[in-house]
Amino acid sequence: MFTSAEADSRWRVSGHTRGLALIVFTACSWGLNWPQSKFLLTMLPPFSMRAACGILGFGFAFCVAFVRGERLWPPRDQWSRLILYAMLNYGLFTVLTTESLVWLKASEAVAITYTLPVWASLLAWPMLGERPSARKIVALVLALAGVVLLVGADTAGVTWQKLPAAGLALAAAILFAFGTVMAKKRPLRLPPATSVAWQAMLGMALVASLAGFEHPHWGNVTAGGWMSVVFIATVSMTLAYLAWFRGLRLVAASTAATTVLIAPVIGVAGSTLLLGESFSARQIVALAMTLAGVALAARG
Repeated sequence: MFTSAEADSRWRVSGHTRGLALIVFTACSWGLNWPQSKFLLTMLPPFSMRAACGILGFGFAFCVAFVRGERLWPPRDQWSRLILYAMLNYGLFTVLTTESLVWLKASEAVAITYTLPVWASLLAWPMLGERPSARKIVALVLALAGVVLLVGADTAGVTWQKLPAAGLALAAAILFAFGTVMAKKRPLRLPPATSVAWQAMLGMALVASLAGFEHPHWGNVTAGGWMSVVFIATVSMTLAYLAWFRGLRLVAASTAATTVLIAPVIGVAGSTLLLGESFSARQIVALAMTLAGVALAARG
């Protein structure tokens, strides 16, 4: 027989486990962004599509903050850090990855962008003192190998003209990794939903300014397209970021960055289900490799 205290301790979920669950939710939400965004790009120009999702997203986040009774106006001493994080986590990342997709195949852009765990692990060592263990290094290599196998570029199609676009995707990965480590080292002193709302709004201001040069035809957006906009705005851009920042407080930055490699796996699986793309034996092996790496990192 167990006492009530012993029973409670058996069922109590550790902070590390909760953090991993939040990061996995984030990765799945961000992974589903890829097929949803690909679907929307058949109807809208790239920055107009991103701006529409972003504006609805930060509006939803402010509503969540209001309903939760959070303080909506940031303290004066948080503004500089808030703007920096907004550019790293939302604005510049969105602009760079969107622009890279104009010149690269989606698989090429994803493969380069999801090198971010490498940069996060490297930055976490000097900035946070998180020296990577042998297990974490093996986990990172295994997971990244799975991602490269999953979404590896067709090397026969690589040309010198693609190098600037590849550089944009690489810059996006490094900047997001830097934002991840910075948020872990110096988290914003803001309530969670308010923090996400302001970062999304400030970041999307940059995206919206670029969308002003485009000429979207909103009548081309179908009912399914608007459903994708709502999903990206509410789940991928708001709830997933709430989970991401909370998860960063509970697990190591390098563990979070490795676990987020689930995202391209979900992206490929989502493309198969939502867009009818084929799922090959190579992708099944890559899926197993990536998930094995993530599981190994989670144990650390």
